[in-house]
Amino acid sequence: MKITAVKTFLFDPGSAKHWLFVKVETDAGLYGWGECYTQLDRDLAIEAHVQQLGRYLIGRNPFDIKHFTYMAYTDFATRRGAMDFYSALSGIEHALWDIAGKAAGQPVYNLLGGACRRQVRVYANGWGGGGDPDRAAEQAQAVVAKGFTALKFDPFPGPWRAYISRKDEALAVAKVKAVREAVGPDVEILIEVHRRLAPMHAIRVARMMEPYAPFWYEEPVSVRDLDGLLAAKQGINLPVVTGEEAYLKIEFQEIIQRRVADILNPDVCVCGGILELREIAAMAEPYHIAVAPHNYNSTTVGLAATLHASAGMPNFLITEYFVNFEEMGNTINRTPFVVNESHIELPTTPGLGIDLDEEALAQRPYRERPLRNLRRPADEI
Repeated sequence: MKITAVKTFLFDPGSAKHWLFVKVETDAGLYGWGECYTQLDRDLAIEAHVQQLGRYLIGRNPFDIKHFTYMAYTDFATRRGAMDFYSALSGIEHALWDIAGKAAGQPVYNLLGGACRRQVRVYANGWGGGGDPDRAAEQAQAVVAKGFTALKFDPFPGPWRAYISRKDEALAVAKVKAVREAVGPDVEILIEVHRRLAPMHAIRVARMMEPYAPFWYEEPVSVRDLDGLLAAKQGINLPVVTGEEAYLKIEFQEIIQRRVADILNPDVCVCGGILELREIAAMAEPYHIAVAPHNYNSTTVGLAATLHASAGMPNFLITEYFVNFEEMGNTINRTPFVVNESHIELPTTPGLGIDLDEEALAQRPYRERPLRNLRRPADEI
C-alpha cells in the first residue's frame, strides 16, 4: 500500500479560528484524517507546511509513521522547527495512524498497547469567564448544568504581560471566587494564566486564589523561562501545569527532569502527533508527573487523536473540550462524540473512529478575518 495524495481542508467554523484538516489517501482505497493546531493569521502558513511535507509522502508506505516523522524533523526541518511545522507534522501523523488502524481493523489505541480506560474525562473550555464576576458565575452554572464536572477559564483581564495591576489581580480573584460559589465544592475549577505573569506576580495571585481550591494553575510563567517557572512552582501551593507551548519530546526533556510542573499539557495537534504525545507522557511517568492534553482544536479529529493517545496513558489526568466548537463540529463529523457527565467513550471502530463530510467542509472555506487589535506603543502608556 502506497500513499497517493495529501489534501488539506481549511474550514471556517465562524468563530475563534479556522480548523485545518488533512486527508491522506492510498492506492488501496483507504484514507486517513488528521488535524493541525491553528492560530488566526498563521493558518495559511501551516497549510503550506502540510502541502510541502505532503510532497515527501507520495509513494511512501503509510505504516512507516515513525520513520516519516523523524525524517521530517531531521531532514525536512533540519532540526529547526516552529509551530507551523509541528502543527503540519502532527496533522499528517494522525492521518497515517488512521490508515494504519483501518488496515489492521483495530482502533488506533490497540496498536499502541491497548487501553487503560474505556472513558476519557474532559473539562469544558470556551464557555466564557470574561467580563465581571457575576457574568462568569452565570456562565459557569450553565456549563455545569450540561453535566460537566470540570471547567477551565482565564480570569485575567487585559493584554498578556509580565506585570498586571493590583486592580486586575483583584478582579481575577473575584471571578474565581464567584465561580466557586456558583458551582459549589464538587466541580473542579481550572485556572488558565496563559504565560502572562512574572514569577512574583504568579505566586501572589495563586495564594489569593488558594481559598477557592482551584484544580490547577496553568502556565503561570512561560516555559521558555524554566528558572522563572520553577521559582513560581516552588512558591505556589496549587498544581502547576505547563507544556502547551513546547513541542516534541526533546523540548520536554528538561521540563520533566527539572520538575518545573506537576502536570504537562502538550497538544496532540502541535506536539508532533499521537505517538509523540505518548512518548512525552512515558518520559513524565517515572517522575510522577501527570499528563492532561491540551486540545484547542475542533471537537472532531483533534479530539479523536487525543482520545486515542490518552486511552493507554497510565498517567493521564483529564483533557480539554471546547464547548463552543461542539455545534459546528457536529455538522462536519459523520460520527460525533457524545460527552456524558464529563466523559467520552473510547471509539471502537478501526482507525481514529471518525469521518468528516467533505461536502460540509466545502461549504465554509477559509476567509480572511479583519486585522486583530495588536497593541501599539501608545497602548502601553
